Amino acid sequence: MVWRRRGRVLAVLVAVALLCGVGGSNSFAAPGGPHDGEERGRDRFVVSERQFERMFPERDSFFTYEGLVEATRAYPEFARTGSRTVRRQEAAAFLANVSHETGGLFYVVAQDESTYPVFCDKTQPFGCPAGESAYYGRGAIMLSWNFNYKAAGDALGIDLLNDPWLVERDPKVAWMTALWYWNTQTGMGTLTGHEAMVRKKGFGETIRSLNGPECDGGRPEQVKHRVGLYRDFVRVLHATPGRHLSC
Repeated sequence: MVWRRRGRVLAVLVAVALLCGVGGSNSFAAPGGPHDGEERGRDRFVVSERQFERMFPERDSFFTYEGLVEATRAYPEFARTGSRTVRRQEAAAFLANVSHETGGLFYVVAQDESTYPVFCDKTQPFGCPAGESAYYGRGAIMLSWNFNYKAAGDALGIDLLNDPWLVERDPKVAWMTALWYWNTQTGMGTLTGHEAMVRKKGFGETIRSLNGPECDGGRPEQVKHRVGLYRDFVRVLHATPGRHLSC
């Protein structure tokens, strides 16, 4: 039914464009044209559920594909900026780092409970209202430290300082906190993970942003593991890895 009415719709659009003073043969693209299709492609997440399952065959059921897709709406530029290749490279880079941090999405929380009290920075004016041992690593990127819970919660409109356990209860929040870090934090680097990929600075710069001490010979085996995951994931997404993979 839409296609039978297409000629009439186009006639109306042309008339409106002329009335608005928009001239020239390139003034607008007809619905269904290549630019329109490209924009619809950008609206879709570049990783399909089947590809997600291939990347994380042994994941904990807590980490849902639906939660990831819902979380991307909080950061609409994530994996939707640049060319198709760049969008796929960013998604692969993010998920490769996530896989490294969580053992392939196998672990929802940090396993070494003896380290939990370390992540309460008592010098912060807001303190640790949920308890000194409450700010251990959780979620898709193992969010830790009371100041990170505070900053992420403020950015996302969620009180994570008083309820950090929400990150391990709600799959969407688990993904949103990871995307918050990826899109807004530079760590020991100068670029966020998102900026590193869309500016084509390379996967290695995302490692520096997420865990800088691994770079410059600090932990070469850890860097090698991250790079290996990235190579695997871009292959799943039918993309090329680009340059500057290591840091």
